[in-house]
Amino acid sequence: MKNKLFEPLLILTSAFGATATACAQQLPNIVLIFMDDMGYGDIGSFGASQYATPNIDQLAAAGMRFTNFYVAQAVSSASRAGLLTGCYPNRVGIQGALSPTAKTGLNPKEETIAEILKQRDYKTAAIGKWHLGHHQEFLPLQQGFDEYFGLPYSNDMWPVYYDNTRNIPPEYARKLNYPELPLIEGNKTIKEIKTIEEQAGLTTSYTHKAIEFIEKNKKNHFFLYMAHSMTHVPLAVSDKFKGKSEQGLFGDVMMEIDWSVGEIIKTLEKNGLTNKTLIIFTSDNGPWLSFGNHAGSTAGLREGKGTSYEGGQRVPCIMKWPDHIPQGTICNRIASTIDILPTLATITGCNLPKMKIDGINILPLLTGDKDANPRNTFLYYFRGNSLEAVRKGNWKLVFPHPGRSYVGFQPGKDGKPGGLDNDFSFSGGLYDLRRDPGERYDVSESYPEIVKELEKIADEARQDLGDDLTNNRGKNRRESGKLSEQNI
Repeated sequence: MKNKLFEPLLILTSAFGATATACAQQLPNIVLIFMDDMGYGDIGSFGASQYATPNIDQLAAAGMRFTNFYVAQAVSSASRAGLLTGCYPNRVGIQGALSPTAKTGLNPKEETIAEILKQRDYKTAAIGKWHLGHHQEFLPLQQGFDEYFGLPYSNDMWPVYYDNTRNIPPEYARKLNYPELPLIEGNKTIKEIKTIEEQAGLTTSYTHKAIEFIEKNKKNHFFLYMAHSMTHVPLAVSDKFKGKSEQGLFGDVMMEIDWSVGEIIKTLEKNGLTNKTLIIFTSDNGPWLSFGNHAGSTAGLREGKGTSYEGGQRVPCIMKWPDHIPQGTICNRIASTIDILPTLATITGCNLPKMKIDGINILPLLTGDKDANPRNTFLYYFRGNSLEAVRKGNWKLVFPHPGRSYVGFQPGKDGKPGGLDNDFSFSGGLYDLRRDPGERYDVSESYPEIVKELEKIADEARQDLGDDLTNNRGKNRRESGKLSEQNI
């Protein structure tokens, strides 16, 4: 079946006169760099201080910076499921952060970005954190990737970390039954990571693997999914960046991430691939604020990781594609990680997944069409399948819900967490994000007609995707992958 999104774009002209047809003919290489727990204010071009990110900032200067860019949900596995499938994660049955004891994963029936790009013979690699099921049947090689090197889940999910770093009683750590942290290549564990010091080499190892993949496939079209384990705690950095920043270990880690981005850029340049490559740089959710000086910054947005407030779901995003994305531009329109799959399908002329997705083609935004507004609404789901907020334009309606709050607690220090309330009763409200991005002032009494309009959007979403807050199952949700009996 022909990609319906691609057909009308055959006549779309970009700011530089390139058409979507030309985009498809050129088949760009795609490098998608996905950070972990990096907040809205953690790179220089978004306001970071006390450390420098010159390579990432240069991406912004040569490309487009998105200021209203959202992850699918504000926690690891769910966020990654949304990115790779173009769906709200509750549609594909993925919730929260899968543990090393989980017997579920991303359903192999779902079509990932890698599988979509296989229609055009792309070579594909996943490097870094996966976190969509650690059993072999859920690993990247079974989800459209030719190569995989990295950790199957978060770098804090191992007994030593829970036992020593978090000051959790050893008996609790043992109850979790977590194995040592496996480093996987292909489908096999090649090493067990047993110390934080060993994690100090992860960013460098990921970077070298990424360079090898690019060098090996410089004559092919390729898709590199580079999912860093950092800046998730426990933070670890190589000796070449240890103590280099004015912001301590977090700043050191960000400087090494920036170095990694620079190495990938240099490899593309060396092989004459710069103008043939679309680079996307973003994060999986906002900062884990309870870790204090080992956490990032929301740049003043409300709350952080694990919440449906802006600090949890709004993240920095930069895209660079020479001769297609106007240099040094800013996009203030709403966009999301779930829009990446349909946009790449449009660019490459690939068919969309057979099953329903939620992403929208945002290529008109990339090419600088100032009148384009492909996504004017966004749904904020969390806690499994709770519709906690909806956005249309600059208006965001938050529904009363129990959720995580960091407010009123002393944050932790040097890798140990501070307090938080995981069941705070939020009263909700209507917020004008143009004037109040920090969501401080409820204006629902002044704009009842806006409340009614957003409630209608929410009602439609509840029929489709459901909502635990209103006990609605939803009509169009699918199951996650379940571990086959022989592997249980």
